[in-house]
Amino acid sequence: MSGGSGSKLSKDVALRLEYSIIGFGIVALIMIFQPFSLTIFSIGCGLVVVAALINNLLPLAVAGAPVRIIPFATAVVALILCTALLVAIAAAHLYGLAFLKAPAVSLVRRAASAPFYQQPLVWGLAVIDIILWFAVFRLRGDKGE
Repeated sequence: MSGGSGSKLSKDVALRLEYSIIGFGIVALIMIFQPFSLTIFSIGCGLVVVAALINNLLPLAVAGAPVRIIPFATAVVALILCTALLVAIAAAHLYGLAFLKAPAVSLVRRAASAPFYQQPLVWGLAVIDIILWFAVFRLRGDKGE
């Protein structure tokens, strides 16, 4: 028996995982369409994006699926999100450089902001991206055996 006998998802756990993923998306949509608070709406907008990414885990919510694959797939989905955010920020910066010209006269006095690559958000996303790369390679395991 060369293959490891890792733990598998039971039928109840798989069903609970499936319902929690779908329920998370429903709660996020309810937060968007509620008429009471803009703060709840804003949080719901962010959660809808997260719920859309978490929906990629639904095919793994089946009885008999290895438990180890779920953290691996979660790390891959988070890695894709962080990488897409970094690419989008860089593309927006390059778009601004290529197509937007500053007006010759400005009526509003503004302090110059740091370039995009010096912003804490960009560095935070880059660090998270690197950590997720290591997590994906660590969770991947040995596929050559």
